[in-house]
Amino acid sequence: PVRPVGPGRALLLLPVNQGFTFSGICRVTCLYGQVQVFGFTISQGQPALDVFSVYTHTHLSINALHYSMPEKSKKEIKREARTLLKSHLNLEDRCWSMHNFSPLCSIVLLEHLKTSTVSFITSYPGSSYIFVQESPALQITPEYLVLKSIGIRKEKKKKGIQLSESTLSALEELVTVSCEEVDGCPVILVCGCQDVGKSTFNRYLINQLLNSIPCVDYMECDLGQTEFTPPGCISLLNITEPVLGPPFTHQRTPQKMVYYGKTCCKENYENYIETIKYVFSSYKRESPLIINTMGWVTDQGLLLLIDLVRLLSPSHVVQISCSQSKYMPNLTPQYVDDMDGLYTKSKAKIKNQGFKLDEFPEILEFADEEKENPVVFTGHKLMCVRSEFPHRKTARSRDTFNRMLRDLAVLSYLSQLQPPVPKPLSSLHSLTPYQVPFNAVALRITHADVAPTHILYAMNANWVGLCKILDDVRGYTDGPILLAQTPICDCVGFGICRGIDMEKRLYHILTPVPPEELRTVNCLLVGAIVIPQCILKNQYGIEGAVPYVTTDYNFKLPGASGLIGTRETEESHKEKPPPRFRFYRKTK
Repeated sequence: PVRPVGPGRALLLLPVNQGFTFSGICRVTCLYGQVQVFGFTISQGQPALDVFSVYTHTHLSINALHYSMPEKSKKEIKREARTLLKSHLNLEDRCWSMHNFSPLCSIVLLEHLKTSTVSFITSYPGSSYIFVQESPALQITPEYLVLKSIGIRKEKKKKGIQLSESTLSALEELVTVSCEEVDGCPVILVCGCQDVGKSTFNRYLINQLLNSIPCVDYMECDLGQTEFTPPGCISLLNITEPVLGPPFTHQRTPQKMVYYGKTCCKENYENYIETIKYVFSSYKRESPLIINTMGWVTDQGLLLLIDLVRLLSPSHVVQISCSQSKYMPNLTPQYVDDMDGLYTKSKAKIKNQGFKLDEFPEILEFADEEKENPVVFTGHKLMCVRSEFPHRKTARSRDTFNRMLRDLAVLSYLSQLQPPVPKPLSSLHSLTPYQVPFNAVALRITHADVAPTHILYAMNANWVGLCKILDDVRGYTDGPILLAQTPICDCVGFGICRGIDMEKRLYHILTPVPPEELRTVNCLLVGAIVIPQCILKNQYGIEGAVPYVTTDYNFKLPGASGLIGTRETEESHKEKPPPRFRFYRKTK
């Protein structure tokens, strides 16, 4: 049962082993008992958590768990529950709770959720439906109206996340191994085709691990669908809080991050491998590591994945598949031993025992201590997971959906510029940018060859990575300073180049990165990741022409394609068959 307990607040009583599947967003507090959301256990006395069951992803559920209770009479249990509820509810609401209370029941407080991130994203046309979807209900009930006041809606259980037996078994084993720490911290590499549920598995695993250990390390190797950063990044993070929503609801600051600048590595595999090695070198092996990989697992993508298995030497490889996914061979230790990767040789071609990293080409630079003591691969345990994750995406709809998620991640990152709730939102063009002298930073376009005379055109009104290179760029009296090659360097964050002052020779950069971090930035990288169109099209309070927006544009010019910067798919490389003629019967 559900009961309103004030404006934007409701009380939910869940009998043991019962669930409540919902859509929308809310703040969840467990007042009594124990519940689980997306694999994370919430007990009484814990702080409230923000839960995002949004319309871009499968809905979440609040499930009541069976919790241990000392031997007490029903009267004593009710007295204890009434005492815990006293600071949250008035007398009438407490009496209702006790009237509907049953043994091992969990009592949950649901509250309306409003954050600067939610407010900023929903301020743009077309984005509000992501959090709150106004669709007509089949039946208007008191419960429906109570939940609507919070911003959520009850859904059927089948619309929630359904985990297969193999998924639950793999999760249980990985949590057990991570908590035992007999052989050190496990390194778990998760792989599989697109849309098989890798991200859902990773989030659930993170939440399950956080029930038992204080933190989990996470390494992102999927450029197109990053979990905790804007797209186009390879990063390493230490996760200490549960993940209760899609990527655009939990953007976080990594320990180590490199801005690759594209959503796919198909044109520069060497740089991709080298960047992964650079980021992976910061892993301290103090916590279990989860490695997310790309969904490109055919042809050269499969060979690249084999290279990653050898390079990162995971203890466990979780290979996820579903009935709709393309064929992918099982990455058993024997299969990895026998197959050549893009840059590594099979075991049969190496005389020494194990695979040594010096088999990589000279482009991959290794530290002296690694050359003296090369890493030897001792094999991994393969865990095959059969997902029941339903998807109905075609290649075209997948591209559109992924592009939308990347835009939402960028919007979420930019929401850090906004003041905290309840202060009103500020339009981006009303915020004061930082002024950066031409001779204080070096520039590089990472995804294309651009003539030096056009570099500033490419940078203006664009998304830029704020990076730190080892080279000292000071001493140049003039600018701009252009780099001949794309560096592999630390990225501290991102910003928008709002404008370029040619007279004062200044870049105007709008960014949420704090000033103490900005003092270390001496390189700006521009990639194929672009500012969402809604930011440029919806600039409020502007009279006349909107800056950086025009209809006078010729798509026939070389390089003017509207598809530049979108994630490539295998289907896009195949030659399309000629259109088939359709015959229609003439009607009167």
